[in-house]
Amino acid sequence: MPHRNSPEKPRVSVIIPARNEAKGIQSIIARVRKVLDEYRCSHEIIVVDDGSSDHTADKACEAGALVLCHPYNIGNGAAIKTGIRHARGACMVMLDADGQHPPEDIPALLDLLDKYHMVVGARTSGSKSSLHRDLANVVYNRFASYVCGRRIDDLTSGFRAIRAGVAKEFVSLLPNTFSYPTTITLATVRSGFSLAYLPIKSPARVAGTRSKIRLFRDGVRFFLIIFKITTLFSPLKIFLPLSAFTFLLGVGYGLYKILLLNGRYGPTSQMLMVFSVLIFLIGLVSEQIAQLRFDRSIPFAGERQRRHTGSERRMGTERPAVESCAAHLESYAEDDRPGIAG
Repeated sequence: MPHRNSPEKPRVSVIIPARNEAKGIQSIIARVRKVLDEYRCSHEIIVVDDGSSDHTADKACEAGALVLCHPYNIGNGAAIKTGIRHARGACMVMLDADGQHPPEDIPALLDLLDKYHMVVGARTSGSKSSLHRDLANVVYNRFASYVCGRRIDDLTSGFRAIRAGVAKEFVSLLPNTFSYPTTITLATVRSGFSLAYLPIKSPARVAGTRSKIRLFRDGVRFFLIIFKITTLFSPLKIFLPLSAFTFLLGVGYGLYKILLLNGRYGPTSQMLMVFSVLIFLIGLVSEQIAQLRFDRSIPFAGERQRRHTGSERRMGTERPAVESCAAHLESYAEDDRPGIAG
């Protein structure tokens, strides 16, 4: 693992947000290091202590991680943002410190990152999680699938690998709370980057730790984040149904007055129908503005890989899997540069 001040940049930056995780943080760091050493990719492990009141930072430092400390509890998303801003790797892996994201699955995420811009660990039915959280995730996933126009298997999973350029492009959009996975997933898909899911089995939390997510408080926040990102990247997904509902409400109310009350069509129905047209036009303008945010400067995720692989096969010098992983990750750092194309 390169030293922080070494001129050699690591190929993988592992970001672990932690708050009051002193009991299990050293075990997680040791498992991450063991996995990546066996995978033979240079790496750095960054632990962001989000205002812990225990010895989380000390334990992480003793385990050999680079520790960044917030002066007080800002939020899980803020810790991720701090890690992204300080990471030097060509790609980043994010996982929680509570033991529910198995580090042994990191190589599988990195292998898929050869083809996709972001790979997310999707928790399967065999994962150890509460029933109410599973039901909430089903609702989130269904709504996010509608917004994105593609299947979203796990909207709230914090276990993911992402290319550095993509992560840094969206870092300013991420909230300071636990809903950062929602934001980065929707932003990535709606901006035209590629996304893949890797089924994982999430174990129970490390003994002595407890979840910091609150069902109702953070549940409402998740929905607000989904609406925010939807209006930012695909406004018509919100404005068009609202316009249609308002129009049908106006027509229905007018017919109700005419057919059942023997009255006149009335100004209320006319007003609702006019509002529906205005809502649609506002959504249409917002959609055009949103298109300006889409970055078209980055080629298809696997294009560089296929060009290299094709030339190597013709020359008969195909590289082994471990070596090609390192080369691909380094080459992605050039392509996935942050910035918004006009």
